[in-house]
Amino acid sequence: MAQQRKALWEADLDEDFHDVDLNLAIGNYGQNGLYDDAAQPRIDEATLIAVQQQVAQQAALAAIPDPVKRFIIHFHQAVLDNNLGEITVAYESGWNRLTEKFYAKTEWPEAEVIAPLVNDDQIFLILYRELYYRHVYSRIQPDIDDRYHSYENSCELFNYLLNSDGPVPLELPEQWLWDIIDEFIYQFQSFCVWRSKVKAKTEEELMVLVDGNQVWSSYSVLNVLYSLIQKSKINEHIVALQEGKGKDEINEIVGEYGSRPLYRMLGYFSLIGLLRVHSLLGDFTLALKVMDSVELNQKSPFTRVTACHVTTYYYVGFCYIMLQRYPDAIRAFVSVLNFILRMRQYHTRSYQYDQINKTADRMYALFAICNALSPSRVDDNILNVTKERYGEQLAKMSRGEEGLPAFEELFLYACPKFISANPPPYEEAELLQAYMEDPPTEPAQRHLSLFLADVRAKAPVPTLRSFLKLYTSLDASKLANFLDADEEEMVQQLMVMKRASRSVSRMENEKGLLGGQITSTSDLDFVIDENMVNIAESTVGRRYAGWFIRSTEHAQRVLDTIRHAALPISTIKSAAPAPAHSKDTPTNATATVNPSRSGGQRVAWGASVKAV
Repeated sequence: MAQQRKALWEADLDEDFHDVDLNLAIGNYGQNGLYDDAAQPRIDEATLIAVQQQVAQQAALAAIPDPVKRFIIHFHQAVLDNNLGEITVAYESGWNRLTEKFYAKTEWPEAEVIAPLVNDDQIFLILYRELYYRHVYSRIQPDIDDRYHSYENSCELFNYLLNSDGPVPLELPEQWLWDIIDEFIYQFQSFCVWRSKVKAKTEEELMVLVDGNQVWSSYSVLNVLYSLIQKSKINEHIVALQEGKGKDEINEIVGEYGSRPLYRMLGYFSLIGLLRVHSLLGDFTLALKVMDSVELNQKSPFTRVTACHVTTYYYVGFCYIMLQRYPDAIRAFVSVLNFILRMRQYHTRSYQYDQINKTADRMYALFAICNALSPSRVDDNILNVTKERYGEQLAKMSRGEEGLPAFEELFLYACPKFISANPPPYEEAELLQAYMEDPPTEPAQRHLSLFLADVRAKAPVPTLRSFLKLYTSLDASKLANFLDADEEEMVQQLMVMKRASRSVSRMENEKGLLGGQITSTSDLDFVIDENMVNIAESTVGRRYAGWFIRSTEHAQRVLDTIRHAALPISTIKSAAPAPAHSKDTPTNATATVNPSRSGGQRVAWGASVKAV
């Protein structure tokens, strides 16, 4: 019966579907390989990677402390609103405070992790990465990926600013704008120094350097700075201000970009950046040339950012040293060092306090070099601080040839970290091997040799000067005996001294940093009349007004300190009333005093004094 029922069911099925194409109705499910075991792992692997990345990102976002999340959201909203006050507080205070608390020795969260907090705002993420990589460079040793990614982010930022359709709707505080330019140049300098150390490279790093030979190139960095200057028309803006033109006239001259504070200040800071880059590359004349329109005074815009102020004078002064214009270098250093001394109490509040102090210390070293090569009357405060820090080197540098090691020591300490414009030949294995076997001279050593050549030529001057200061007239043969030289060699040394006492120096109200006239830089002059050397010394009286002002200010500070100091607490107890004398007590009896446990007499401030 079962077989019959089965046959009947099969017969009915065949009858029902006799005219139906079952292959068409059912299709080829399971026959096209989509659900084969070989294909299933590929789908699972791709899906699994995506899910793992999403889970990891969510876990990283959850791991961010709540104060940091609130700060990022608030920071993003301030940038959206172009609220300069809130941006400044978040940038100068909030970021650094949270860094010290949560990320002193670690990286901040990556931009991709915090993207959900800012609705994936790409402009804010570019600005965030700028802060992120600056933190990596300052607190953590960057690896090759950090160096390349920081360059890519800088390119994205400057492309957004320079290649958008019209000025971008973005406002940032001047301090941040300066830091963007300053950090861009610092990362370029750091990459060039790292790239030049061929022997320390791994195979992977060598391959990356071969493929990315245009990353952090000198051309790309200079192109950005010159493009910002051209886009903002900052030179035309400065000239128009100097000519006394009105705001409307200036806006018409500089156009829609130059009239915006963002582009105007980026262009202005790019001038300072070019000064720095050309100095690092060793072109000191061009470095000063790009600053032609910038006036070095307390009213210039760069003085509004202390770090920019100090950087400007440091590089201007160093360029003057390399051009052998020591009086101009002294004036530059004295000006900014006096500013730092006056504003020292305010610098402690700045997050860049340590960097400013380091730069100031290097300028004191450079000032010591200039004062040794071109002695002149300078500010007593600066000279005293220099003697405290570099008194030993100052004494050595006044001894001629014996002082060369001191000059070398101070120069290498205080000079910038020079870079080479041409990278090692990573593309050619043979050339790279030859480069490693016979490496070129380090840029710092090359500039040191040029500097020491000038110092060595002027080595006889201190000794000759010390003899001439003792006389008003001196026989040439006698002076030759003092110098242990014949008369011909003595005349050569006198000519060297005459040349050393002449220098190109800027005059007051003179435009351009390269201009100037040849002036005498020494208070000692002489003429040779046949066999006699006639000496004339000009003395400058002491400036008593400044001395009295400084002494009065110092006395006022001491008095204010004493007035605000807390009075010491006295520990003396009130004396007990003296007992009444009885008639039997002699009036001339000597009272016995019980000494204190400390064995001495108590004094007003609670101490005890031993009886002698």
